[in-house]
Amino acid sequence: MGKPLVSICIPTRNTERWLGEAVDSALGQIWGACEVIVVDDGSTDGTAEILKSYGDKIVYRVTEPRGGNPARNLAASLARGEWIQFLDADDYLLPDKIERQFDETGTGSGLDLILSPELLQRWSDGKPLEPELKPVPQNGDLFAQWLGWEMPGTQGGLWRADCLRRIGGWNEAMPCCQDYELYARALRQGVPTRWTSQPGSVYRIWSEQTVCRRDPLQLIEYKTKLIDEMADFLRESGRWNEDYRQIAGRTCFEMCRTFAQRDLAGAAVYHRGRVKRGMLEVSGPSAPLRYRVAYRLLGFKASERLAGVLR
Repeated sequence: MGKPLVSICIPTRNTERWLGEAVDSALGQIWGACEVIVVDDGSTDGTAEILKSYGDKIVYRVTEPRGGNPARNLAASLARGEWIQFLDADDYLLPDKIERQFDETGTGSGLDLILSPELLQRWSDGKPLEPELKPVPQNGDLFAQWLGWEMPGTQGGLWRADCLRRIGGWNEAMPCCQDYELYARALRQGVPTRWTSQPGSVYRIWSEQTVCRRDPLQLIEYKTKLIDEMADFLRESGRWNEDYRQIAGRTCFEMCRTFAQRDLAGAAVYHRGRVKRGMLEVSGPSAPLRYRVAYRLLGFKASERLAGVLR
């Protein structure tokens, strides 16, 4: 029996700076049994010339600009593979990403979603810093990992194609948090999922204008909505517990602090709403000891004003 075919699906718009490296990393998978599908979502830079240069090594389509999720869904609809690997055009896969995931899981036996850790590469002054390993969750409670925003990015998952189609693919109405919305549906529907141990991809943080970074307040809005929906699901299914509340509360507190750097009055309203819902936990990396002391003595707004002076 031959290796299962993996379709590597890459949406792109105006990413000529990175696209060649992304495509090369897909073509260079030592797994071998791969096809590469690129959807050009209305690029106006040199993307078309880059794609043409690959000839029949890849399949590509050009569309009017509709967004990343429609492009991902179109690529998935063209896929012939039993498994689908998504890759954003400004990131790249390590050569053994797919092979390692299959080696550790018996070629995905009994699974519909295989997750791998990822390396995070920050850029400063236009130059890359040394990639660092994002914290690696152990195979444990996936709902806790999701609530703590510890799931991998788009390229971390390897999806069984039938499963992806069954749960409805990517939500084309989501302007951000797109991967977490998809993971949330997978978790709620009980998709068999497992982490592997080694990083398989590199996620770049190179600009403040990417989808997940250009509008922090929009990100907070959608991230909060997703967390509340997941909390409601866990309550209704009798699984909500204090550990989940604390994890979700820490994630929401991190958002309070991000919100305050841009709009303190709005952040105070958000903070009150989180407290009222019981979804705020002043702990974790966003709440060092000095901040916690100030918070207890002065409250949220005054603590943020003080932090702003000291920042």
